[in-house]
Amino acid sequence: MTQTIEHPVDIAGRGVDQVVAEPAAAPASAAEQPATHDVLIICYSGELEKTWAAMILASTSAAMGVKTRVFVTFWGLQTFVKDSRRITGKNWMQRMMSFMQRPGVSHRKLSKMNFFGMGPWMMGSLAKKYNVASPKELLEVAQVMGVEFIPCQMTMDMFGLTKDDLIEGMGEPVGAATVIGLMAEGSAPLFI
Repeated sequence: MTQTIEHPVDIAGRGVDQVVAEPAAAPASAAEQPATHDVLIICYSGELEKTWAAMILASTSAAMGVKTRVFVTFWGLQTFVKDSRRITGKNWMQRMMSFMQRPGVSHRKLSKMNFFGMGPWMMGSLAKKYNVASPKELLEVAQVMGVEFIPCQMTMDMFGLTKDDLIEGMGEPVGAATVIGLMAEGSAPLFI
């Protein structure tokens, strides 16, 4: 079998078709194909569109049969606090931070064009109109499909969060060394 490669324009810019016949590469055997890696989504932003993207990628990856983990840190961890928790933290500064940025997947703001809540409302309306699942729905689907959500211990300490503040189904908190270890073992990282 030969493979035809056409080069419609030569270096001088003249319209010349050059056909090169070369043998097609044989498909690699199963042993030669790269191993399927799992996916590690590092969710460090709690903004609505980024949370949405992380949940779309996590649920899609799991639906494709790829082992998927989501490491949640910094503002991304606020997304995984129970919607019913209005104020979290142990001291006044931690509580003030949760007051300024309400935790929970249903309370995310847009990074741009938030317009005092009008932006997220419009995004939600458009999502319903065009049958796009909400971040909360995608999170539930991802959990059912076995996506592992891993909270960052350092962020939990810094924000004064406890395991009881987080949604059901969260894994055990880990540190950065665990995440680096997963990447070193071949997990494909995606930063959102």
